[in-house]
Amino acid sequence: MTERTLPPRPSSGRRGPRTVLLRGGAVYSPADPFATAMLVEGEHVAWVGSDGAAEAYADSADEIVELDGALVTPAFVDAHVHATATGLALTGLDLTGLPSLGAALDAVAAFVAARPEPGGVLIGHGWDETGWPEGRPPTLAELDAAAGGAAVYLSRTDVHSALATTALRALTAGLADRPGFAADGPLTRDAHHAVRRTALSHLTPEQRRRAQRATLARAAELGIGALHECAGPEISSEQDLTALLALAADGDGPEVYGYWGELGGVETARRLGAVGAGGDLFVDGAIGSHTACLHSPYADADHTGTSYLSAEQVADHVAACTEAGLQAGFHAIGDAAVGAVIAGVRAAGERVGANRVKAQRHRVEHAEALDEASVAAFAELGLTASVQPAFDAAWGGPDGMYVQRLGAERAAALNPFAALLRAGVPLAFGSDAPVTPLDPWGTVRAAAFHRTLDHRISARAAFTAHTRGGWRAIGRDQDGVLVPGAIASYAVWAADELVVQAPDSRVAGWSTDPRSGTPGLPDLTPGRPLPVCLRTVVRGRTVHEAAADDRAAR
Repeated sequence: MTERTLPPRPSSGRRGPRTVLLRGGAVYSPADPFATAMLVEGEHVAWVGSDGAAEAYADSADEIVELDGALVTPAFVDAHVHATATGLALTGLDLTGLPSLGAALDAVAAFVAARPEPGGVLIGHGWDETGWPEGRPPTLAELDAAAGGAAVYLSRTDVHSALATTALRALTAGLADRPGFAADGPLTRDAHHAVRRTALSHLTPEQRRRAQRATLARAAELGIGALHECAGPEISSEQDLTALLALAADGDGPEVYGYWGELGGVETARRLGAVGAGGDLFVDGAIGSHTACLHSPYADADHTGTSYLSAEQVADHVAACTEAGLQAGFHAIGDAAVGAVIAGVRAAGERVGANRVKAQRHRVEHAEALDEASVAAFAELGLTASVQPAFDAAWGGPDGMYVQRLGAERAAALNPFAALLRAGVPLAFGSDAPVTPLDPWGTVRAAAFHRTLDHRISARAAFTAHTRGGWRAIGRDQDGVLVPGAIASYAVWAADELVVQAPDSRVAGWSTDPRSGTPGLPDLTPGRPLPVCLRTVVRGRTVHEAAADDRAAR
């Protein structure tokens, strides 16, 4: 991709918005499936069309970007992130993918040894004992030895349990009396929430700001133009959310839309500037930590997980949010938790009016364990499914964590994206970073190549869920698509041949034949390199520009 910036035009008094013409590539737009050029005026797309027609705008454009065959798409929206925790993993101790318990303990010891000065709480993330040959997390004694007496907090990959050293436990008042406490192992439930609050309370404002900046910068590098931050008293803090929203408002990176997950927290959500009282408002926990709430016991444990909210509590919250004209949302993974949400939303509709409830597009985060009846209920109640395809890529398959925890039959039923689409349930894709990394094209690939064949959706549908779906989830139906009048939030990609990929093999092999009228996307077949982002633009502002070496590597 090369660009030509025209010399300043002579001043003639008041001028209109700055114009940018992109040409010589492929523009992914429903306005013209064969578009090769796009004109941006200020914050909005002004025109899309052919290179030939673009010549009419060349002389008046302030900047001309020669795409050299690059692909222009709407910027991605990550519909579920935790920015501070993600930034801490990006800039600090990330245990994701380590091959063994010993490797994890060595990483902890090295991290502690490298700290610039003693004191404070050290925070890490990403350990997963299901992939270690030892098959277990470290004991408290092993962790203390590696930490050398430091206060250390290490969240499991799903962030629903954590390891805490003796020094950190001592800083948390009443820890041993809380549900989920374990004297020699990972902490879950209220004990985990308490120790996490202690750890995060020791972050300085500068540490928090540095972590949040790292997340926004990484998102911009990946072509992400907007994030939905899922905050709440059990996962972060009011100060954390307001600091992130203020940082994003400076305009140097992606936009951020905040959710505040607190039961009855309608007024708090409004005061904090959140777009909804939801996100990680926990109805249950996570499958990996044995805290997702199930109807039947786990295959590798003699219990059914943890229930945090009843259907009645869900109903009260949904009714209050609906009355206030605010979107509600819930974290629900297990089938029993999903059932509680459905029952609660239905009861709220009986109380305040089913159409009023449906109009708010209340959200369910994760929504992994769904059967045919629950999928139909989502459609009936107007619920948005905010889901993470990377979960299946990470933990699905015959040898994955899902099978270990649930058995093959239940594991194969998880994350039924195709059934949700067929039922007309709106999908919004996210990463739940740091649970899985910010990786938008990898997320689209994970949905298009779901480990369970019947749950696969087309790459085009997955791309829509990760772009326009995120905007629709916050009630912005007009955004996330490159058509005249839409916001100019887009990304430019170095990508090979564009193709059409769908679950049906007869369509998956169908190239971008002009007769099809279907715009193509990069080939996302597993094993192929993913597209490289050359430029990310948010509302007409460039927030990421690839280095010259990256552009030359095309």
